[in-house]
Amino acid sequence: MDTIEKGTKKLKILLLTNRDSDNVGDQVIEASDIALLHAVMGNLGYARSQYTINSRAASIVTKKYMASRDPKHLKTAEKEISEADLVLFGGAPVFNYGYQNFYERTALTLELAQKYEKPVIFSAVGIEAYNENNAKCQRLKATLNFDCVKQITTRDGLERLEKYKENEQLTIGLVSDPAVFSAPVFASYTKKKPVVVVKKKFGIFPVKIEIPPTKPAKKKIGIFVLRANGFTDNKVDFPKEEAAQLWLDLMAELKKRGYSYELITSGHFGDEAFLDYLIRNYDVKLSKCVFNMNSPEELFAKMAEYDGVVSCRLHPSIISFSMNIPAVSLIWNTKVVGFYNGIGYPNRAIERADFNAVAITDRLEAAMAEGVEKDTAYLMSVYESLFHGIRQVFCPEKTTIEPYDYDKLLSELPAFKGTSKNEKLLKLQRKFRRVYELCNKRLDQNTELKEEILALKEEIRQLKENA
Repeated sequence: MDTIEKGTKKLKILLLTNRDSDNVGDQVIEASDIALLHAVMGNLGYARSQYTINSRAASIVTKKYMASRDPKHLKTAEKEISEADLVLFGGAPVFNYGYQNFYERTALTLELAQKYEKPVIFSAVGIEAYNENNAKCQRLKATLNFDCVKQITTRDGLERLEKYKENEQLTIGLVSDPAVFSAPVFASYTKKKPVVVVKKKFGIFPVKIEIPPTKPAKKKIGIFVLRANGFTDNKVDFPKEEAAQLWLDLMAELKKRGYSYELITSGHFGDEAFLDYLIRNYDVKLSKCVFNMNSPEELFAKMAEYDGVVSCRLHPSIISFSMNIPAVSLIWNTKVVGFYNGIGYPNRAIERADFNAVAITDRLEAAMAEGVEKDTAYLMSVYESLFHGIRQVFCPEKTTIEPYDYDKLLSELPAFKGTSKNEKLLKLQRKFRRVYELCNKRLDQNTELKEEILALKEEIRQLKENA
């Protein structure tokens, strides 16, 4: 392998993901991206001492700046970007303009990168539908074609991404999600530890006897639910009342066929709120529900118990695939279809017409009987695109270094070291603050509605008096 001459300057990679989300799937993406980045840098001949990975939220442009446009609220973002040697967006919803404002944060981030001439790579990002007549979409498109943007890859929307591209120097492509490599990254959290029983031999010498855990007689299914308005927000006609009834019917059908099951979320507070709604309004047993999923290692440890998965959220499906657990998913967003087409199991993405317990269970049983097979070329696409993009930035001179093959990559992926106590507290703090923000917003809306109602009642009273 070629060696690359390195200067004394330590390279700085600014990784931007949805790491501050309480959806643990986004935290899995961050961990997978970091592992892949370490592998790429090692592949290129860099020692850990020669570079740093600064992982920050993709919302590095703050809400305060978005609201005020006061330059003082942009200082942190400007400092981080100006000091970076590479800005890398990893799997965050940076294109979203339909009912989110991430597109504007992305555009502002790119304006800073362009200002300081910092190369930018987008790796395995989701792509919203392109709209020629939408000002938000066109605002995003203009910045994506800056000279600083070197590569954009998507996990599910190449045909949409093609419509954004105008800069001929920009490389685009379709790749796998980084979380397809999450199982080896989190392997230490999915191994079942043997039970250790201590006995005394002849009353003197203690002898340890290891007894492996016994597998439950019933196969266990994990059912990942979605927030109450998750489907309707994405223009799928499936309100919360129908969703609630589906989960009741599915639990009954699984029980009828001899399966154990749990209702679970990947941590989003809206999903957990809907789970609580099922308990309070539909008599779902609390013992059948898993709450407080707040770190990726907790999610992997729990998912290791499942023989099959039914999901709405995409990342439990991707994690299941990585862990070789058969899964089926209800389609609430085009990215679900994109993923299952990519892994070669399109029938495991369930259309709205088949949102019923019997059809879902039939599909799940078929998936469990078929198992999970993986195309290593598909898996490697996310790594190889990252490798070539980063090699172009850090090694622009001619080099013969090629990306690792699949087996070598698996051996080089660093293991996730766990979430520290302080990080867990910060994750919970962010989660609670989102709930508080929503509560305050709803309180303000209710106050406004009450005032409108009082004004309308007064208007009606006056109309009656004048009639």
